[in-house]
Amino acid sequence: MSTRYLARRLVQAFVTIAAIVLLNFVLFRLMPGSPDRILFRNPNLTPEAVAAIRIRWGLDKPLFPDQFVDFVSSTVQGDLGYSFKFRGLPVTEVIADRIGPTVLLVGLGELISAIVGIGLGAYAGWRRGGLADRIGSTISLILYSMPYFVIGMPLIIIFAAGLRWFPTSGMQTVGGSGGSFLDYVTNIGSHLVLPLATVALGLIGQYSILMRSAIIETRNEDYITTARAKGLPDSRIMWRHAFRNAVLPMVTLVAINLGYVVAGAITAEIVFSWPGLGTLTITALDARDYPVLQGIFLLLAVSIVVANLVADILYGFLDPRVRG
Repeated sequence: MSTRYLARRLVQAFVTIAAIVLLNFVLFRLMPGSPDRILFRNPNLTPEAVAAIRIRWGLDKPLFPDQFVDFVSSTVQGDLGYSFKFRGLPVTEVIADRIGPTVLLVGLGELISAIVGIGLGAYAGWRRGGLADRIGSTISLILYSMPYFVIGMPLIIIFAAGLRWFPTSGMQTVGGSGGSFLDYVTNIGSHLVLPLATVALGLIGQYSILMRSAIIETRNEDYITTARAKGLPDSRIMWRHAFRNAVLPMVTLVAINLGYVVAGAITAEIVFSWPGLGTLTITALDARDYPVLQGIFLLLAVSIVVANLVADILYGFLDPRVRG
Protein backbone atom coordinates (compact mmCIF):
# COMPACT_ATOMS: atom_id res chain seq x y z
CA MET A 1 0.00 0.00 0.00
CA SER A 2 1.35 3.43 -0.97
CA THR A 3 2.10 6.07 1.65
CA ARG A 4 0.07 8.57 -0.37
CA TYR A 5 -3.06 6.42 -0.19
CA LEU A 6 -2.69 5.92 3.57
CA ALA A 7 -2.00 9.62 4.20
CA ARG A 8 -5.04 10.65 2.19
CA ARG A 9 -7.29 8.34 4.21
CA LEU A 10 -5.84 9.57 7.50
CA VAL A 11 -6.38 13.22 6.54
CA GLN A 12 -9.97 12.50 5.52
CA ALA A 13 -10.62 10.76 8.85
CA PHE A 14 -9.08 13.65 10.79
CA VAL A 15 -11.16 16.26 8.94
CA THR A 16 -14.31 14.21 9.49
CA ILE A 17 -13.66 13.87 13.22
CA ALA A 18 -12.99 17.62 13.46
CA ALA A 19 -16.35 18.29 11.78
CA ILE A 20 -18.02 15.85 14.18
CA VAL A 21 -16.60 17.67 17.19
CA LEU A 22 -17.91 20.99 15.83
CA LEU A 23 -21.34 19.48 15.14
CA ASN A 24 -21.37 17.86 18.58
CA PHE A 25 -20.76 21.26 20.16
CA VAL A 26 -23.38 23.13 18.13
CA LEU A 27 -26.12 20.50 17.94
CA PHE A 28 -26.63 20.00 21.66
CA ARG A 29 -26.62 23.74 22.30
CA LEU A 30 -29.46 24.22 19.84
CA MET A 31 -31.64 21.72 21.70
CA PRO A 32 -34.26 22.97 24.19
CA GLY A 33 -33.15 23.08 27.80
CA SER A 34 -29.81 23.89 29.37
CA PRO A 35 -27.87 23.00 32.52
CA ASP A 36 -28.96 26.15 34.35
CA ARG A 37 -32.63 25.53 33.51
CA ILE A 38 -32.31 22.06 34.97
CA LEU A 39 -30.76 23.56 38.07
CA PHE A 40 -33.71 25.96 38.41
CA ARG A 41 -35.93 22.92 39.01
CA ASN A 42 -34.23 22.60 42.39
CA PRO A 43 -36.16 24.97 44.71
CA ASN A 44 -33.28 24.97 47.20
CA LEU A 45 -30.94 26.79 44.82
CA THR A 46 -30.91 30.56 44.96
CA PRO A 47 -30.33 32.70 41.84
CA GLU A 48 -26.90 33.59 43.23
CA ALA A 49 -26.00 29.91 43.51
CA VAL A 50 -27.16 29.27 39.94
CA ALA A 51 -25.12 32.26 38.72
CA ALA A 52 -22.05 30.93 40.53
CA ILE A 53 -22.52 27.50 38.94
CA ARG A 54 -22.89 29.12 35.49
CA ILE A 55 -19.58 30.89 36.02
CA ARG A 56 -17.91 27.66 37.20
CA TRP A 57 -19.19 25.77 34.16
CA GLY A 58 -18.25 28.60 31.81
CA LEU A 59 -21.84 29.14 30.66
CA ASP A 60 -21.51 32.90 31.13
CA LYS A 61 -18.92 33.08 28.33
CA PRO A 62 -19.74 33.54 24.61
CA LEU A 63 -20.29 30.35 22.62
CA PHE A 64 -17.57 31.28 20.13
CA PRO A 65 -14.72 31.24 20.69
CA ASP A 66 -14.61 30.85 24.48
CA GLN A 67 -16.97 27.93 25.14
CA PHE A 68 -15.97 26.18 21.92
CA VAL A 69 -12.25 26.37 22.73
CA ASP A 70 -12.93 25.04 26.24
CA PHE A 71 -15.08 22.26 24.80
CA VAL A 72 -12.43 21.16 22.30
CA SER A 73 -9.70 21.30 24.93
CA SER A 74 -11.74 19.21 27.38
CA THR A 75 -12.73 16.70 24.69
CA VAL A 76 -9.12 16.17 23.63
CA GLN A 77 -8.22 15.52 27.27
CA GLY A 78 -11.08 13.00 27.62
CA ASP A 79 -13.19 15.25 29.83
CA LEU A 80 -16.81 15.06 28.59
CA GLY A 81 -18.37 16.76 31.58
CA TYR A 82 -20.69 15.44 34.27
CA SER A 83 -24.02 13.67 34.05
CA PHE A 84 -27.21 15.38 35.22
CA LYS A 85 -29.06 12.11 35.74
CA PHE A 86 -26.43 9.98 37.44
CA ARG A 87 -25.69 12.24 40.40
CA GLY A 88 -22.86 14.20 38.86
CA LEU A 89 -20.76 11.23 37.77
CA PRO A 90 -18.29 11.93 34.95
CA VAL A 91 -19.77 11.14 31.55
CA THR A 92 -16.77 8.95 30.74
CA GLU A 93 -17.53 6.73 33.75
CA VAL A 94 -21.23 6.51 32.91
CA ILE A 95 -20.50 5.48 29.32
CA ALA A 96 -17.64 3.15 30.28
CA ASP A 97 -19.96 1.16 32.56
CA ARG A 98 -22.28 0.44 29.62
CA ILE A 99 -19.79 -0.29 26.84
CA GLY A 100 -19.00 -3.83 27.99
CA PRO A 101 -22.55 -5.23 27.75
CA THR A 102 -23.08 -3.57 24.37
CA VAL A 103 -19.83 -4.86 22.90
CA LEU A 104 -20.65 -8.34 24.21
CA LEU A 105 -24.14 -8.33 22.69
CA VAL A 106 -23.64 -6.50 19.39
CA GLY A 107 -20.07 -7.69 18.84
CA LEU A 108 -21.05 -11.35 19.06
CA GLY A 109 -24.16 -10.63 17.00
CA GLU A 110 -22.05 -9.05 14.26
CA LEU A 111 -19.64 -12.00 14.25
CA ILE A 112 -22.37 -14.64 14.02
CA SER A 113 -24.40 -12.75 11.43
CA ALA A 114 -21.36 -12.07 9.24
CA ILE A 115 -20.36 -15.73 9.15
CA VAL A 116 -23.87 -17.07 8.59
CA GLY A 117 -25.07 -14.27 6.32
CA ILE A 118 -22.05 -14.26 4.04
CA GLY A 119 -22.07 -18.04 3.77
CA LEU A 120 -25.81 -18.18 3.08
CA GLY A 121 -25.64 -15.38 0.51
CA ALA A 122 -22.65 -16.92 -1.27
CA TYR A 123 -24.32 -20.31 -1.61
CA ALA A 124 -27.67 -18.81 -2.67
CA GLY A 125 -26.01 -16.60 -5.28
CA TRP A 126 -23.95 -19.46 -6.69
CA ARG A 127 -27.09 -21.62 -6.93
CA ARG A 128 -29.16 -18.79 -8.38
CA GLY A 129 -32.70 -19.84 -9.23
CA GLY A 130 -32.48 -23.08 -7.27
CA LEU A 131 -34.40 -24.14 -4.21
CA ALA A 132 -31.66 -22.95 -1.84
CA ASP A 133 -31.65 -19.55 -3.52
CA ARG A 134 -35.42 -19.12 -3.32
CA ILE A 135 -35.65 -20.18 0.30
CA GLY A 136 -32.53 -18.30 1.37
CA SER A 137 -33.48 -15.09 -0.43
CA THR A 138 -37.01 -15.16 1.00
CA ILE A 139 -35.75 -15.65 4.54
CA SER A 140 -33.10 -12.94 4.08
CA LEU A 141 -35.63 -10.41 2.79
CA ILE A 142 -38.00 -11.14 5.67
CA LEU A 143 -35.23 -10.74 8.26
CA TYR A 144 -33.86 -7.62 6.57
CA SER A 145 -37.27 -5.94 6.65
CA MET A 146 -37.95 -6.68 10.32
CA PRO A 147 -36.73 -4.30 13.04
CA TYR A 148 -35.14 -5.74 16.14
CA PHE A 149 -38.19 -5.38 18.36
CA VAL A 150 -40.36 -7.32 15.89
CA ILE A 151 -37.84 -10.18 15.98
CA GLY A 152 -37.34 -10.00 19.73
CA MET A 153 -40.94 -10.03 20.92
CA PRO A 154 -41.84 -13.44 19.40
CA LEU A 155 -38.63 -14.89 20.84
CA ILE A 156 -39.66 -13.70 24.30
CA ILE A 157 -43.19 -15.04 23.90
CA ILE A 158 -42.08 -18.47 22.66
CA PHE A 159 -38.79 -19.22 24.43
CA ALA A 160 -39.08 -17.14 27.60
CA ALA A 161 -42.77 -16.81 28.53
CA GLY A 162 -43.92 -20.02 26.84
CA LEU A 163 -41.20 -22.64 27.09
CA ARG A 164 -39.36 -20.84 29.93
CA TRP A 165 -36.00 -21.82 28.50
CA PHE A 166 -34.42 -18.40 28.93
CA PRO A 167 -34.95 -15.28 31.07
CA THR A 168 -37.11 -12.51 29.66
CA SER A 169 -34.86 -9.54 30.41
CA GLY A 170 -31.75 -8.19 32.08
CA MET A 171 -28.16 -9.30 31.99
CA GLN A 172 -28.06 -11.24 35.27
CA THR A 173 -30.54 -12.77 37.67
CA VAL A 174 -31.30 -10.45 40.56
CA GLY A 175 -29.21 -11.58 43.51
CA GLY A 176 -27.40 -14.13 41.37
CA SER A 177 -24.00 -12.48 41.29
CA GLY A 178 -22.54 -14.89 43.83
CA GLY A 179 -21.24 -18.37 43.22
CA SER A 180 -18.38 -19.64 41.09
CA PHE A 181 -17.07 -18.12 37.87
CA LEU A 182 -18.83 -20.85 35.90
CA ASP A 183 -22.15 -19.92 37.52
CA TYR A 184 -21.49 -16.28 36.66
CA VAL A 185 -20.80 -17.08 33.01
CA THR A 186 -23.80 -19.40 32.79
CA ASN A 187 -26.04 -16.75 34.30
CA ILE A 188 -24.97 -14.11 31.78
CA GLY A 189 -25.04 -16.63 28.93
CA SER A 190 -28.65 -17.62 29.59
CA HIS A 191 -29.67 -13.95 29.56
CA LEU A 192 -27.62 -13.33 26.42
CA VAL A 193 -29.18 -16.00 24.17
CA LEU A 194 -32.40 -14.24 23.15
CA PRO A 195 -31.02 -10.70 22.60
CA LEU A 196 -28.03 -12.19 20.77
CA ALA A 197 -30.35 -14.20 18.51
CA THR A 198 -32.36 -11.04 17.84
CA VAL A 199 -29.33 -8.98 16.81
CA ALA A 200 -27.83 -11.79 14.73
CA LEU A 201 -31.08 -12.53 12.89
CA GLY A 202 -31.58 -8.84 12.20
CA LEU A 203 -28.18 -8.59 10.49
CA ILE A 204 -28.05 -11.93 8.67
CA GLY A 205 -30.51 -10.75 6.02
CA GLN A 206 -28.45 -7.67 5.21
CA TYR A 207 -25.22 -9.60 4.74
CA SER A 208 -26.90 -12.41 2.81
CA ILE A 209 -28.61 -10.11 0.30
CA LEU A 210 -25.46 -8.14 -0.48
CA MET A 211 -23.29 -11.24 -0.72
CA ARG A 212 -25.76 -12.94 -3.05
CA SER A 213 -25.68 -9.95 -5.41
CA ALA A 214 -21.88 -9.87 -5.36
CA ILE A 215 -21.64 -13.60 -6.15
CA ILE A 216 -24.14 -13.31 -9.03
CA GLU A 217 -22.12 -10.46 -10.51
CA THR A 218 -18.88 -12.37 -10.08
CA ARG A 219 -20.24 -15.48 -11.82
CA ASN A 220 -20.19 -13.62 -15.16
CA GLU A 221 -16.52 -12.66 -14.97
CA ASP A 222 -14.04 -14.04 -17.51
CA TYR A 223 -11.83 -15.73 -14.91
CA ILE A 224 -14.81 -17.80 -13.74
CA THR A 225 -15.43 -18.93 -17.33
CA THR A 226 -11.74 -19.77 -17.68
CA ALA A 227 -11.77 -21.79 -14.46
CA ARG A 228 -14.75 -23.78 -15.70
CA ALA A 229 -13.04 -24.37 -19.04
CA LYS A 230 -10.09 -25.85 -17.15
CA GLY A 231 -12.44 -28.42 -15.64
CA LEU A 232 -12.03 -27.27 -12.04
CA PRO A 233 -14.62 -28.58 -9.56
CA ASP A 234 -17.61 -26.31 -9.06
CA SER A 235 -17.02 -26.01 -5.32
CA ARG A 236 -13.40 -24.95 -5.86
CA ILE A 237 -14.40 -22.33 -8.41
CA MET A 238 -16.93 -20.93 -6.00
CA TRP A 239 -14.80 -20.76 -2.84
CA ARG A 240 -11.31 -20.20 -4.33
CA HIS A 241 -12.21 -17.78 -7.12
CA ALA A 242 -15.72 -16.30 -6.94
CA PHE A 243 -15.98 -15.97 -3.15
CA ARG A 244 -12.60 -14.30 -2.65
CA ASN A 245 -13.49 -11.50 -5.06
CA ALA A 246 -17.17 -11.17 -4.18
CA VAL A 247 -16.39 -10.79 -0.48
CA LEU A 248 -14.57 -7.47 -1.04
CA PRO A 249 -17.71 -5.29 -0.83
CA MET A 250 -18.55 -7.01 2.44
CA VAL A 251 -15.41 -5.64 4.06
CA THR A 252 -16.78 -2.11 4.07
CA LEU A 253 -20.23 -3.17 5.27
CA VAL A 254 -18.91 -5.33 8.11
CA ALA A 255 -16.44 -2.64 9.21
CA ILE A 256 -19.08 0.10 9.25
CA ASN A 257 -21.50 -2.13 11.15
CA LEU A 258 -18.75 -2.85 13.65
CA GLY A 259 -18.55 0.90 14.19
CA TYR A 260 -22.12 0.74 15.43
CA VAL A 261 -21.12 -1.75 18.13
CA VAL A 262 -20.53 1.08 20.61
CA ALA A 263 -24.00 2.46 20.00
CA GLY A 264 -25.66 -0.88 20.38
CA ALA A 265 -28.94 -2.07 18.98
CA ILE A 266 -31.13 0.35 20.88
CA THR A 267 -34.44 -1.39 20.22
CA ALA A 268 -33.01 -4.82 21.04
CA GLU A 269 -31.57 -3.55 24.31
CA ILE A 270 -34.86 -1.89 25.22
CA VAL A 271 -36.90 -5.02 24.50
CA PHE A 272 -34.64 -7.19 26.65
CA SER A 273 -33.70 -4.49 29.21
CA TRP A 274 -30.06 -5.11 28.35
CA PRO A 275 -27.89 -2.64 30.31
CA GLY A 276 -25.91 -1.27 27.37
CA LEU A 277 -25.47 2.02 25.59
CA GLY A 278 -28.84 1.66 23.90
CA THR A 279 -30.80 1.74 27.16
CA LEU A 280 -28.44 4.46 28.43
CA THR A 281 -29.37 6.60 25.42
CA ILE A 282 -33.10 6.27 26.16
CA THR A 283 -32.53 7.04 29.85
CA ALA A 284 -30.49 10.13 28.98
CA LEU A 285 -33.15 11.29 26.51
CA ASP A 286 -35.90 10.96 29.11
CA ALA A 287 -33.85 12.93 31.65
CA ARG A 288 -32.50 15.44 29.09
CA ASP A 289 -29.05 14.45 30.21
CA TYR A 290 -27.31 16.31 27.39
CA PRO A 291 -23.72 15.66 28.52
CA VAL A 292 -24.29 11.89 28.35
CA LEU A 293 -26.08 12.18 24.99
CA GLN A 294 -23.24 14.33 23.71
CA GLY A 295 -20.70 11.75 24.83
CA ILE A 296 -22.62 8.87 23.21
CA PHE A 297 -22.99 10.80 19.96
CA LEU A 298 -19.29 11.60 19.89
CA LEU A 299 -18.30 8.01 20.68
CA LEU A 300 -20.62 6.61 18.02
CA ALA A 301 -19.53 9.06 15.30
CA VAL A 302 -15.81 8.64 15.95
CA SER A 303 -16.17 4.85 16.08
CA ILE A 304 -17.84 4.80 12.67
CA VAL A 305 -15.13 7.04 11.20
CA VAL A 306 -12.38 4.83 12.63
CA ALA A 307 -14.14 1.67 11.42
CA ASN A 308 -14.48 3.18 7.94
CA LEU A 309 -10.79 4.10 7.98
CA VAL A 310 -9.86 0.53 8.90
CA ALA A 311 -12.12 -0.73 6.09
CA ASP A 312 -10.43 1.57 3.56
CA ILE A 313 -6.97 0.45 4.63
CA LEU A 314 -7.96 -3.21 4.60
CA TYR A 315 -9.64 -2.78 1.24
CA GLY A 316 -6.44 -1.26 -0.10
CA PHE A 317 -4.53 -4.37 0.91
CA LEU A 318 -7.13 -6.71 -0.58
CA ASP A 319 -7.72 -4.81 -3.84
CA PRO A 320 -4.79 -2.87 -5.34
CA ARG A 321 -7.15 -1.14 -7.80
CA VAL A 322 -8.46 1.24 -5.11
CA ARG A 323 -5.03 2.58 -4.14
CA GLY A 324 -4.71 5.00 -7.00
